[in-house]
Amino acid sequence: MSHFTAQEYERRHEVLEGWEIGITTYRLGGRCFCKVDNVSPGALIARAVAATKADAERAALASAKTRLASTRRTPPAPRG
Repeated sequence: MSHFTAQEYERRHEVLEGWEIGITTYRLGGRCFCKVDNVSPGALIARAVAATKADAERAALASAKTRLASTRRTPPAPRG
């Protein structure tokens, strides 16, 4: 049974299509993984697996951008 430990783990926040997102990348074995989530509540938007960190991140961000661009935002309800 093989045991893998995540390497090159990185987590950062950015804004994409007006949404605050979290980008998590790491290497596991010979593959790189990237996950894009909306920071609050942390729901998964997109993920990708590739041979390099840059390729995994590029694929996950492209998918996230498409999904977020098509998401309708409603303005907050007026108070009072």
